[in-house]
Amino acid sequence: MAAAFPDLGGSVTDAVLARRLIDAIPRPAVEPPPVGSVEDRTVPGPPGAPDVPVRIYRPGPPAGQGPRPTVVYYHGGGWVVGGLDSHDTSLRELCRASGAVLVSVDYRLAPEAPFPAAVEDAYAALVWAANRAGELGGDPRSLVVAGDSAGGTLAAVVALAAKERGGPAPALQVLVYPATDAGQDTGSYRANATGYFMEAAALRWFWEQYLGPDGDEAHPYASPLRAADLSGLPPAHLVTAGCDSLCDEGRAYAERLRAAGVPVSERHYPGMFHGFFAFPGLLADARDALSGVAEAVARTAGDRKNRGDHRGSAG
Repeated sequence: MAAAFPDLGGSVTDAVLARRLIDAIPRPAVEPPPVGSVEDRTVPGPPGAPDVPVRIYRPGPPAGQGPRPTVVYYHGGGWVVGGLDSHDTSLRELCRASGAVLVSVDYRLAPEAPFPAAVEDAYAALVWAANRAGELGGDPRSLVVAGDSAGGTLAAVVALAAKERGGPAPALQVLVYPATDAGQDTGSYRANATGYFMEAAALRWFWEQYLGPDGDEAHPYASPLRAADLSGLPPAHLVTAGCDSLCDEGRAYAERLRAAGVPVSERHYPGMFHGFFAFPGLLADARDALSGVAEAVARTAGDRKNRGDHRGSAG
């Protein structure tokens, strides 16, 4: 993976070039995992901004199943790269495993649209999905925000924004190795700076593109770990990897949520690296992580209660 990926923040510092190089990486010629249906469309963006492209995944039979959870999913890529196609296989796998309707959000990317453009697009998509839950085949009580890496950050931030703006209220936030603090000053940043695919130099470059010269790294919508009050947020399910610069800040966010009275389930994989969640077909830990996320999502359905007391580690 490291050999095929561009040297972001090193020899590659232009976002357009980075996207072109990533798009040129050969993909395996395999059929995508089947789901019931896939629909591309646009939804209203924030005031004064363009519409937001989304891709809607609906699970297949069993026929006659009642309303399902609706997951609004934000892709990773450092707020700079990635999109609907980069996460298509992962979203199909999650749709199949959870039985949920998934809305994948193609938010605006930096540096062309720096912070907080992605946050506002992400929130607009949540509002749209909440208002259309029945039409999508979902249960309005089972609305989930989820994402990996930068998308995990957006999921955490959208949960904060929904609390501050009076809704819509997610039943769950799923945060897969999120970036929660722009300070980038933790033990895992130093210990895992090189040698584990997503290196600290690339993460620093992502933050620079996202915040731009005038962005406020201390703003809770950029660094949710610095939010003054995390009480009243929806239950959270976190996935962290031991060989990941973002490990410590993800685990610290889980602890801050617990301290604020938010139910938290957490799966930590000491031997895994940033990005492992995308490979359930290759890695047992990725299969376990996908299963854990799917179970957490499925528990929000119908009259099943959220359970936040699963704090064990796996991997």
